[in-house]
Amino acid sequence: MKILIFFLSFLISAGQLYSQNRAEIIRNKLLSGDKSSVIVASHRGDWRNFPENSLEAIDNAIAMGVDIVELDVHMTKDSVLILMHDPKLDRTTTGKGNISESTMDYISTLKLKNGCNIRTIHNVPTLEEALLHAKGKIMLNLDKADRYFDMVYELMQKTGTTKQIIMKGNDTAEQVKAKFGDYLKDVIYMPIVNLDKPNAEEQIEMFISDMKPVAFELLYKHDSNPLPLKLKNSLDGRTLIWYNTLWDTMAGGHDDDMSLKNPDAGYGYLINNIGATIIQTDRPAYLIEYLKSKGLHD
Repeated sequence: MKILIFFLSFLISAGQLYSQNRAEIIRNKLLSGDKSSVIVASHRGDWRNFPENSLEAIDNAIAMGVDIVELDVHMTKDSVLILMHDPKLDRTTTGKGNISESTMDYISTLKLKNGCNIRTIHNVPTLEEALLHAKGKIMLNLDKADRYFDMVYELMQKTGTTKQIIMKGNDTAEQVKAKFGDYLKDVIYMPIVNLDKPNAEEQIEMFISDMKPVAFELLYKHDSNPLPLKLKNSLDGRTLIWYNTLWDTMAGGHDDDMSLKNPDAGYGYLINNIGATIIQTDRPAYLIEYLKSKGLHD
């Protein structure tokens, strides 16, 4: 009996340690350029089952094994950072009006709506609440947060989450270094490059020379563009590649919809043909199930 109790206690402790350190494990995979598995990023949390940008959507993403959750940040009239995609409250909450003209006192009285525009029991979270909620459990990609990143970083320091944050953007390397400065010692920055633009390859090489980013988010509309196939080889061992499957024009048509019909033609093409090692999706459970069937997700 004592041996059984000791063993169960060990398993519980190990599980707690893994949960607490999971974000660090994912961060280290990114920093080391680990390609042994595909990293899954979930768009606005698991919004098909819970309201987008809610704590519950983050929780469900964590529970299913998502590695990165993308969240959107806006600031209220009284300078509180909250999670919300739109600049207005109308679509995703029971309230009305611009976030920038609404106080946190008012927003705290509202309820979030789900993807069917139905009121739920869930509240609008502040960024601080979300950071504390996700601490140690998952990496966070904060969208639209660069507009007030000094405030964001203060919250990261306060909550002990400075090494859990990923930022992305279209700025040049010089602009990124000027905007984020010393924050880059903690925050992972991934450039977004549109491969349909004439200077795309040059832009990638300049970023690698100046900043050595751990990954690039790449975009292209059609498979007639030869660059995605070329970059699979030229970037191998130098940086990771992130593709979005949210809609068809982001990754040559190999999106979630194609993947629902034929996952090998969607997700499989991105991984095997053009070197995706990070995929952002609106269907995280489906993507993870596919990756596990291929031995490509921990």
